[in-house]
Amino acid sequence: MKTLDGRIAIITGAGRGLGRAHALLFAELGARVVVNDNGAGTDGSGDDASPAHEVVAEIARAGGAAVAHVGSVSNWDSAAAMVQLAVDTFGGLDILVNNAGILRDRFLINMSEGDWDSVIDVHLKGHFCPLRHAAAYWRARSKQGHPVSASVINTSSGSGLRGNPGQINYAAAKSGIAMMTLVAARELERYGVRVNAIAPVARTRLTESVPGLGDRISADDGGFDKWAPENVSPLVAWLASKDCQASGEVFNVVGGHVGRQQCWLEQESFVSDARWTVEGLAEALAKIPAGPSPWMASA
Repeated sequence: MKTLDGRIAIITGAGRGLGRAHALLFAELGARVVVNDNGAGTDGSGDDASPAHEVVAEIARAGGAAVAHVGSVSNWDSAAAMVQLAVDTFGGLDILVNNAGILRDRFLINMSEGDWDSVIDVHLKGHFCPLRHAAAYWRARSKQGHPVSASVINTSSGSGLRGNPGQINYAAAKSGIAMMTLVAARELERYGVRVNAIAPVARTRLTESVPGLGDRISADDGGFDKWAPENVSPLVAWLASKDCQASGEVFNVVGGHVGRQQCWLEQESFVSDARWTVEGLAEALAKIPAGPSPWMASA
């Protein structure tokens, strides 16, 4: 039996890059897939229905089952229609993979209101809207007495976990997605829903300009292409499987490396038996190095 045999999945941003790799693997593993993509450019501009339909056709040629949804993930009604499409076409919904995203990188002093709003909209609201409608569906199923074994996989980023200069909009959205994951995991557990997130590094349209990520290593040469998006998809498939029990987790993944993350752990404490004074705090905290925290260097 295939790992995802019979399970019904929505994958957003699945026309290209990571989402496409997820969709192809999910179909290969037996899932029926709603391929969402509005075909926008890397900055969120424009639209093109062909990427979603091309992935659906590719899945069909391989003997799988898929349907295209061409619409915005951050539009409330479009997200609701996406969930309804899965139910109407395949009879239900078991998996939601929130993957769609754009970039509008700028340093803070050069960032426009539009740069901020667009990235927050697609990433943060674009995770919330599909998650909200999927959660409502699963809650209704649970209250009707139907067994629910559902999985949500959100897409955060190392930029959201550790920060990355020039991406204050993207980092804020991705950090919000990580925390959204933890809260949703607690809220939806009672309905049979697990919620996890990944923070991937891979070669996509959004990252090809990053030094090193554009380099391809041929398998014919016996090399391992560390940056291939296909390296990320097996983790997503495992998190989507019925056998996986993990929830409320964030994993970074690149090449053959998977790391379990923990956020905002207290590094050290400073304790007083009475209310702190400004002078007392200045003395106690004088040991903290000047400038940005060094853990940002690992982003």
